[in-house]
Amino acid sequence: MRAQLIPLDGGDPVEITKDLTLVGRKEECDLRLDHKSVSKLHCVIVKTDGLLLLRDLGSTNGTRVNGQRIRRAALLPNDQVTIASFKFRVHLGPGNIPVAPDEHTQHLDAKEVAHLMNKMQANNMAESDPEIPVVPVQANVLPDVYPDDAARPR
Repeated sequence: MRAQLIPLDGGDPVEITKDLTLVGRKEECDLRLDHKSVSKLHCVIVKTDGLLLLRDLGSTNGTRVNGQRIRRAALLPNDQVTIASFKFRVHLGPGNIPVAPDEHTQHLDAKEVAHLMNKMQANNMAESDPEIPVVPVQANVLPDVYPDDAARPR
């Protein structure tokens, strides 16, 4: 799967080629954004099985997906990602970069996802190896979005 971050202010697309891409101001980062608004270790992008996952690393100025400040998020094609003051559009898939339609990331309730995963695991128990323990999925106590930003009108 080809994954790119397309800068909204112009410039060359950023290819996400590694399974784990560290974004920040430090020289050791895979995607180095040299500006004081970017934390030294700002966020990480994980590329796995046709999916991009984004996780903020406790940055000062935050990471946003489609305007919503996040701790972690799954990225969909044409999502807008803001890393401090840098804005990108997500491109996934082969070929040329398409024109962005009006799409947004869907909010997933952690408890609902955990319930569905546990239900799916229970259905697959009969087919699984009895020597491999099945650990139920637990919802993370931290929300994916920051509550104060979610409550504030835009």
